[in-house]
Amino acid sequence: MKKILVTGGCGYIGSHTIVDLVQNGFEVISVDDNSRSSIGILDGVEEIIGKRVKNYTVDLCNFDDTQAIFEENHDITGIIHFAAFKAVGESVEKPLMYFDNNLNSLINILRCAEEFHVPHFVFSSSCTVYGNPDSIPVTEETPFKPAESPYGSTKQMGEGIVKQTINSYPEMKAILLRYFNPVGAHPSGLIGEIPLGKPANLVPAITQTAIGKLPKMLVWGNDYDTRDGSCVRDYIHVCDIAHAHTLALNYLIEGRNEGNCDVFNLGTGNGNTVLEAIKVFEEVSGRKLNYGLAGRRPGDVVAIYANNEKAKSKLGWDPKYTLADMMRTAWAWEEKLANDK
Repeated sequence: MKKILVTGGCGYIGSHTIVDLVQNGFEVISVDDNSRSSIGILDGVEEIIGKRVKNYTVDLCNFDDTQAIFEENHDITGIIHFAAFKAVGESVEKPLMYFDNNLNSLINILRCAEEFHVPHFVFSSSCTVYGNPDSIPVTEETPFKPAESPYGSTKQMGEGIVKQTINSYPEMKAILLRYFNPVGAHPSGLIGEIPLGKPANLVPAITQTAIGKLPKMLVWGNDYDTRDGSCVRDYIHVCDIAHAHTLALNYLIEGRNEGNCDVFNLGTGNGNTVLEAIKVFEEVSGRKLNYGLAGRRPGDVVAIYANNEKAKSKLGWDPKYTLADMMRTAWAWEEKLANDK
């Protein structure tokens, strides 16, 4: 059984990916300092998969502590690197904090991958690398435009760091997965997204408003050149995203990669506006959402959605969840959080 290290394993996408990996025959260990996640999410993971996943409470910006994980686990055969700060608005306010955390943690994990001869590496990237593209849908060949936020810059630079590191160490192979907008929760209702403080992402803001945690949510920008003036995004269910990581690892392990570093878009291939997403939520939940319109938010891209044909054809990836499924599972998770209190 191949052992995979998942960084940020207590986070939103990391926890769902751990479930998918274990259900597909991998052994998993996690590292997460829990500065922006809850160790309690592993209780839900355990309930789903029937076993406890070991988590190392380590800040990956500390190289010695990171190295110690590898010294204890000489049989790691793959790394999935999620651990990073991810709030676009916060990155605009605190760019140096984002550059420090997101890039130094990546460099340290790559140093350990090199030192301990870990052959397979999957990097959690983002559609923010494309900036405001000239045309959509974007393919993996779409040129990068200037990043709209420091968060986006860390993903652009992170991809470059991975590519150039892999070029220097041919025994390592990597995949860069560019997520669009992960939403929803596990269908079991046992794990989902737990934003710290006021949510920066759309769907948690919707569900927290609907449940009464927030009195009102704001739609940032209603004068964009889109169908209804609000931003267009490609919303993709977190379980579909999670399964793509399992497929990416198998792709590397089976030697099907054509180069030493490959890139895949992970999106549904459909763009929905923020207002359309709100309407779908209202339909599946039966709740009327209290929201208002506000000015544009710094760092937001106008419109972006994926061409996902490469991931479908090469990884065998086939996203299964609809936008209604995404909203339904996100709402079920929000209701569970409320009932657990």
